[in-house]
Amino acid sequence: MLNLHKDHKNLVLLAFSVFVVLSIGVAILPAYQMQEYQPIPGQKDLTVSERKGLEIYISEGCVACHTQQVRNIEMDKTWGERPSLASDYYYSKQRMDVWRQSPSLLGSERTGPDLTNIGNRQPSDQWHLLHLYNPRLVVEASIMPQYSWLFEKIDTLYLADDAVTLARGITKMEGREVLVATQDALHLVAYLKSLQQFSFENATPSDFIPALPKEQGDNASVIPANKTKGASLYQNNCAACHQSNGRGVKGAFPPLAGSLIVNAKNPETLIKIVLMGYDARAEYGVMPEFADKLTDEEIKAILDHERTNWGNRAPEVPVATITHLRDSISKLSQ
Repeated sequence: MLNLHKDHKNLVLLAFSVFVVLSIGVAILPAYQMQEYQPIPGQKDLTVSERKGLEIYISEGCVACHTQQVRNIEMDKTWGERPSLASDYYYSKQRMDVWRQSPSLLGSERTGPDLTNIGNRQPSDQWHLLHLYNPRLVVEASIMPQYSWLFEKIDTLYLADDAVTLARGITKMEGREVLVATQDALHLVAYLKSLQQFSFENATPSDFIPALPKEQGDNASVIPANKTKGASLYQNNCAACHQSNGRGVKGAFPPLAGSLIVNAKNPETLIKIVLMGYDARAEYGVMPEFADKLTDEEIKAILDHERTNWGNRAPEVPVATITHLRDSISKLSQ
């Protein structure tokens, strides 16, 4: 029988043996087993910009307030369609060098919302930039601090062609100055948009099966493709300013919910605003023109979405009307 009180040599050997066993069982074996998981089919590696954004996300301490994990409980369904799996982190959890593994971003605090699927919930660059500059501009009750150092004031005379600016009306810039997103801000937004939960059915962590279309029952309600397209286009092109709920931003972007222009029986004024842009009211930010960015069918899908949501009840917009007005505007500009 060991007398550990006096036999210090055996005491040290025993302590070392326990340490080795625990290290193997708690750290080494789980780490080895984690190497066996595979990415989800269709899941892409982070781009250079997204990986730089990941580094900024870590350095700015975003993980202190935001999680990136969907648990298998009812309340977490807000953040994703399914519980998170190890493979969801396949590309973000990579070895930085021989000695270091990239840190875990699962997080433990939800002072702010979970970001597992933020790229799908908010796919707009402008929304994310406004949110970083001043979160209260797009989420009135937000307690997130401003990340204003990710932006800089630049005179329009020295503005680069590819510079991404924020609306002057909302940033309250004076003279010729505009607020420009730095490369760090753009990288961070690229990373946030890359956070999209891949959806699949009948899959297990070791047996991934690509998503299959759900069978629609006889009485199932099917959302028309054009409705879904309109909502997606609106989110990508309009929601940053007018908000996903159509309420706009007070003092910067007008509301679309209940708007007389949006609900007008004759949609010509609304179509012209989208095609030509709008800068007639000093109290609102300048709206850019979309004639060169969107097709007639895409504009129709967006306007139909605006005119049939948030309490709006206006008839659909004929695509022929959009084509006619586009041609008329084009002839006037020649």
